[in-house]
Amino acid sequence: MYRLKKSLGQHFLRDENIIRKILQALQQTPFTQLLEVGPGGGALTRHLIELPGVQFKAVELDKEKVDYLLQHYPSLQGRLLHQDFLAMQVPFASSFTVVGNFPYNISSQILFTLLEWREQIETIIGMFQKEVAQRAAAAPGSKTYGVLSVLIQAFFTVDYLFDVSPGCFDPPPKVMSGVIRLTPRKDIPAMRSQADFTLLVKTAFGQRRKTLRNALKPLFDASVLKDPLFDKRAEQLSVEQFGELSFRMLATANT
Repeated sequence: MYRLKKSLGQHFLRDENIIRKILQALQQTPFTQLLEVGPGGGALTRHLIELPGVQFKAVELDKEKVDYLLQHYPSLQGRLLHQDFLAMQVPFASSFTVVGNFPYNISSQILFTLLEWREQIETIIGMFQKEVAQRAAAAPGSKTYGVLSVLIQAFFTVDYLFDVSPGCFDPPPKVMSGVIRLTPRKDIPAMRSQADFTLLVKTAFGQRRKTLRNALKPLFDASVLKDPLFDKRAEQLSVEQFGELSFRMLATANT
């Protein structure tokens, strides 16, 4: 068998009903190339390798799990990448779908890596710690709406699909989990540049209890800061409003 490694945030899915729901969500959108991130003990993998007409790859950091998977699922030979997902190159030359029970200790980093790959991504079905899943899907005005929400929702439509209880895993995590679907947006909000947009969002939420006028002083001319919009706080602005605001930033903000 294999050992579970807390250092890698390993909690392996074992509930067949949840596995079925993930597979159903995955197959709602057609795809021909699929990447599984963190196959672990193969709970999902054993179903994914059976999907007809799909070029499948999986990436796993843990050598022990790689050996286990290759022993139990020989068809993974040549399709199982023993790599660090956060350091790997895009695994396909054309569009592909992503699925995974993502390690909770690097889940935000995984989302930002997928954001960098967005031009090739068709759909993402991911399981995260519920708090992270909620933040990714949060609407303006909510307590969970923040940097992750805005930066992801600028480029993806995020749908919160369902909760997953701790008892569905081995070992059970101490937190609830959630499965979300991310679909690339066709109507990406206008922004001066992605770099400026990112700087603006991170600066605004860096002092989220302050008004935008106080939080964003370094990025705007004093005359611009007189706009009543700056009376608001970061969580009150929509993704589109952040995009519009990026055009009014000081020219030196992107240097």
